[in-house]
Amino acid sequence: MVRYSLDPENPTKSCKSRGSNLRVHFKNTRETAQAIKGMHIRKATKYLKDVTLKKQCVPFRRYNGGVGRCAQ
Repeated sequence: MVRYSLDPENPTKSCKSRGSNLRVHFKNTRETAQAIKGMHIRKATKYLKDVTLKKQCVPFRRYNGGVGRCAQ
């Protein structure tokens, strides 16, 4: 069961997500989630599309040992 520490101000204009048994790296997923946290959904979608097209990069703030500046 997932518990959230903060309920959104307007639940109709917010989203939550979770996954289980995914083949992803925890550290990369954590940094990506922190990058889009607090963004509006359209802006976050555009940001993630730009990341896949290598126009923008995800900043690694906590787990940044051995990671280049914009290696995506």
